Amino acid sequence: MTFSHKDRKQTIQEAAKTTYDVLIIGGGITGAGVAVQTAAAGMKTVLLEMQDFAEGTSSRSTKLVHGGIRYLKTFDVEVVADTVRERAIVQQIAPHIPKPDPMLLPIYDEPGATFSLFSVKVAMDLYDRLANVTGSKYENYLLTKEEVLEREPQLQAENLVGGGVYLDFRNNDARLVIENIKRAQADGAAMISKAKVVGILHDEQGIINGVEVEDQLTNERFEVHAKVVINTTGPWSDIVRQLDKNDELPPQMRPTKGVHLVVDREKLKVPQPTYFDNGKNDGRMVFVVPRENKTYFGTTDTDYTGDFAHPTVTQEDVDYLLTIVNERFPHAQITLDDIEASWAGLRPLITNNGGSDYNGGGKGKLSDESFEQIVESVKEYLADERQRPVVEKAVKQAQERVEASKVDPSQVSRGSSLERSKDGLLTLAGGKITDYRLMAEGAVKRINELLQESGASFELVDSTTYPVSGGELDAANVEEELAKLADQAQAAGFNEADATYLAHLYGSNLPQVLNYKTKFEGLDEKESTALNYSLHEEMVLTPVDYLLRRTNHILFMRDTLDEVKAGVVAAMTDFFGWDEEEKAAHVAELNQVIAESDLTALKGGKKDE
Repeated sequence: MTFSHKDRKQTIQEAAKTTYDVLIIGGGITGAGVAVQTAAAGMKTVLLEMQDFAEGTSSRSTKLVHGGIRYLKTFDVEVVADTVRERAIVQQIAPHIPKPDPMLLPIYDEPGATFSLFSVKVAMDLYDRLANVTGSKYENYLLTKEEVLEREPQLQAENLVGGGVYLDFRNNDARLVIENIKRAQADGAAMISKAKVVGILHDEQGIINGVEVEDQLTNERFEVHAKVVINTTGPWSDIVRQLDKNDELPPQMRPTKGVHLVVDREKLKVPQPTYFDNGKNDGRMVFVVPRENKTYFGTTDTDYTGDFAHPTVTQEDVDYLLTIVNERFPHAQITLDDIEASWAGLRPLITNNGGSDYNGGGKGKLSDESFEQIVESVKEYLADERQRPVVEKAVKQAQERVEASKVDPSQVSRGSSLERSKDGLLTLAGGKITDYRLMAEGAVKRINELLQESGASFELVDSTTYPVSGGELDAANVEEELAKLADQAQAAGFNEADATYLAHLYGSNLPQVLNYKTKFEGLDEKESTALNYSLHEEMVLTPVDYLLRRTNHILFMRDTLDEVKAGVVAAMTDFFGWDEEEKAAHVAELNQVIAESDLTALKGGKKDE
């Protein structure tokens, strides 16, 4: 069965007359992760997303699957241990998406610095132990000041004392979501986007048994019923719970906004992802990441109370990031006009979480194992008594951070929680994109327990080895596997660069993609084929879905976007049979999204349409 708008109407009709085992509200990475595991276990599953899949938080991250090394400054070992373990699992089940990309961490001797050269080496060694990369080619190492500047000549030299390099992974966040969505759909789940939950339904005993839904394409309303309903809407979690008049649990979300800006790589040259203190003595750090032929940097971290569906980049956000980046890279002198693209997203942070993960994160104190790991790491650097004051100072600073009663947005834990209201609504909230599978695993175990109470019995899959769509590759030899797939694309007539692009974008789905090989007017064969596949197999409903979330054209291919978008709109007009009014509406939406990404309003002008 294909996965396109042509199937959507039938899926909705079936959903309206079916009682599901599990109903998932929210089609970001958390909901998608739950759906993969419930569908694989044979649970009759439906997922409802009010926007496009991944349109909210899950396509607006820093686009890394990172291990959270900064949590080691407060010895939050459990959180880091979970995170690096999960990162390795994600690389196993979605090997075509996260790719190793070691991170450079320049160290500055400044007030409020997160790390010194001493403490960063302790943290990196502990990090490597947790990530099980000690002794591998990805083992961390230190750089002198001169070596850091040789690698990144544009970096600020003043107060630079050296740097560390440790393993991290780049990610395509929206692709990770859609590949999970596609796997669940292939396993029988009903995955419906542009379907907004507007009400919570109860049975005669007052227990939740479904939801009322509004189709965002037709404005029609329908009901969907299920034995278990789970809320996985991220920043919207409290809002969805407010639909349930019987929910007695207190609000728990503290969303914060993160902003990223994109410039041409020639304007800001970095050979690898770089992560540094912002120099403002406020505990925040900034990423600068090369991607395609661009460089992007972020992030801000500010409390957010605006429109959750439409966070925007403000002048204040731009000023903050440009000030920091131009101070750290004083020769770059980036201005507003240099920004080619941008994005703003919300983090689903949990207030007063204190690092507590229901699925195994920090519990507010160190385990014996974690304590021993810290001691072992520090002992290696106690070659003589002269170093003891340095260690004592580092431990004291960490303790002070842990005990701080008031935290700013950048310090709020990314821990997750799973709660159930008295009338049965499960809410899975918080967490990081890296932890999505582990969060889902804990939730699915709870769902299975609830279904067993009603007499149903399901055998859960081992989700640590269950690949997402496109992920059926040998993760230990992923580059070789992708190269073989690229050879197939070349044999089908694509040049080497286009074949490699398609292989990395679609992984083991590439043979199926090649079946959709075509040529649309105004688009080259690579773009035509990718669009044709996405229309039939990835539930693309608008030009923005394709250009922003199925691909990264709007963010990292701005140079060719104006040429590509006309061909995309024309092909989609034919595919959907849009009339002139419908086409104009989609073009207007696309131009608005591009203008927001371009920061046209802040630049004081209007780009030609």
